[in-house]
Amino acid sequence: MKFSQSRHIHTITVVAVMSALSTVLMYLQFGVPFAPSFLKFDFSELPALMTAYAISPLAGAAVSLLKIVLHLFGTTTGGVGELSNFLLSASFVASAGLIYHKAKTRKGALLGAAVGALVSMLVSFPVNYFITYPVYFVIFAPKDAIIGAYHALIPFIDSLPKALIVVNMPLTALKGVACTAIAFLIYKPLSPILKGKSTKKSEK
Repeated sequence: MKFSQSRHIHTITVVAVMSALSTVLMYLQFGVPFAPSFLKFDFSELPALMTAYAISPLAGAAVSLLKIVLHLFGTTTGGVGELSNFLLSASFVASAGLIYHKAKTRKGALLGAAVGALVSMLVSFPVNYFITYPVYFVIFAPKDAIIGAYHALIPFIDSLPKALIVVNMPLTALKGVACTAIAFLIYKPLSPILKGKSTKKSEK
């Protein structure tokens, strides 16, 4: 009973700390050369991914949710950008975590991250097409202006589907790949802390 209570407290603590770190990373956004200035790149999925690996896919998704709740206090998108970020982040870390917990090896972690990045990339199209951009067109800028921003960078983009397929989907996948690369560098030394000393295990 004491062990179960201790694990529960440890899980809550890790999720809370990683959510705070994820929120900070979400504010450290920067642009990328092949995307319009309103699309930003950040590494906020990294803490959620590591939590999904160390504890559970649900814990990783909880980090994705809590970072959004915290980020809402400083939102500049009326919450729709945060909703989109949560759906993409949760689909990435939950998919990666599910596969990793079936095969707790480096190969399992890599496969999980690859599948997670793919799932997140595919989810990004309907989320952006049906939720994010329709709201942006009404609140922030007309459709022609937003498509024009893509067109100025990549001339053959003349519609929203093309913009999402050529720019948004690859950017979503790139975020997953980048976070995975960093996770592979730092996860092993940090895993005993994330898992708790009583669950420390060596991985293949």
